[in-house]
Amino acid sequence: MSERKKTVLIVDDDEGMRDTLTVLLKAQYRILRAATGEAALQMMEKEDVDLMLLDVRLPGISGFEVLKIAKENYPYVEVIVISVIKELDAAIEAMRHGAYHYISKDFDLEGLRTLVANASERQDLNRHVMRLRAEVAEQVDREFVVGPSRATRDVIEMARKVAGLSATVLILGESGTGKELLARLIHRESGAADAPFVAVNLAAIPRDLVESALFGHEKGSFTGAIRQQLGKFELAAGGTLFLDEVGDLRYELQAKLLRAIQEGEIERVGGTHPIKTDFRLIAATNTDLDKAVKDGTFREDLYYRLNVIPLRMPALRDRIDDVPELARFFVGRYSVKFRKNIQGIADSTLQILSSYWWPGNIRELENLIERLVAVSDRDWISDEDLPYELHVAQLAAQPSGGSENLLEQAVSTFERNFVIRALEKSAWNVTATARALGIPLSTLKFKMDRLEIRELARKIRGN
Repeated sequence: MSERKKTVLIVDDDEGMRDTLTVLLKAQYRILRAATGEAALQMMEKEDVDLMLLDVRLPGISGFEVLKIAKENYPYVEVIVISVIKELDAAIEAMRHGAYHYISKDFDLEGLRTLVANASERQDLNRHVMRLRAEVAEQVDREFVVGPSRATRDVIEMARKVAGLSATVLILGESGTGKELLARLIHRESGAADAPFVAVNLAAIPRDLVESALFGHEKGSFTGAIRQQLGKFELAAGGTLFLDEVGDLRYELQAKLLRAIQEGEIERVGGTHPIKTDFRLIAATNTDLDKAVKDGTFREDLYYRLNVIPLRMPALRDRIDDVPELARFFVGRYSVKFRKNIQGIADSTLQILSSYWWPGNIRELENLIERLVAVSDRDWISDEDLPYELHVAQLAAQPSGGSENLLEQAVSTFERNFVIRALEKSAWNVTATARALGIPLSTLKFKMDRLEIRELARKIRGN
């Protein structure tokens, strides 16, 4: 992706000074020139200005007035104020109105070039901070867990193959399957992991604010637009823009998205000129876009632009072999988050989790584990911690006609949970537990073997 040259607006009534500054900066920047403050402000309405070199003394409105108006309407523009004389009061006034720096006209040429470069770097830093604030979760907390299932490994293998390409990727799959995590993995594997990753959940933004959130807006473009605002497309410049639930995008905005993909440019709400932008697009949806195209709710040309490299995230029920590894990962994550000392999750508990249908996919599993860890005061997550419906699901999943009927299995499940709780209260001392339960030690040991508790006890005592 080629890097866009930043635009510098030189505002000075001295043509010789405008020429000098143009020669000094034109190799690194796109240059615009204005002889008056009025002309400069009109130019800013039509052009996407990044930096400004502004003379204090101008015919008509003063440089300070231009500075004040510019910072109110275009807060992301960095302004260097230039004056023919060195005046401390003028410097203070310039900084008070938001100027990046104040210099006199006897400046050193190389020193000014460095100053402009520093102003550009500060602008980049400010935009980087905005991107970081826009991301809800930290990268460490958004790790993609690769389980042992073939379905998962096939998707990851394909994602890594296409990660280094600039082509648009469309990730399909049910809600909660980890589409955003896959998009982040593609971004990390792209070779530009330090570039911005900007995620937008279109379904979570009020419909009347989607356009402004994506494309940005100019001051006064609608009620409440009190200043210029950059959109997600501009924040993602040089990196990856992830549009989740793209199937929910309003039909009238689909044309603007298509233009952004095809032409590499956008236009802010209330704007009068296009803005070049450079990003890698990854879109995701749980909507059947083929059907949406046939129903007339999704543009066919946009669908083909998005569907360059399709990847489908399997539902958790179709990759059930991944459940134990995912569950262990979430136990570890939330043990750290809640400052718990939970050592792990019992094998029998993992079996129950693997018998469940998981209609909410990975998100449902993660939410369950988070809740279990949050309320647990023990070292291990075991069967009795699971909600009733998971036990029922496990029993219902058993083949009919076995040696035990459904009622006997339910009784065994209750008995196992009861014995585990008794062992925990006695710090896993089997003799003390038998005494507390009022049964012979041999009986308790027999039950522990029959109910497959002995292995769990061994693991806990070993830790």
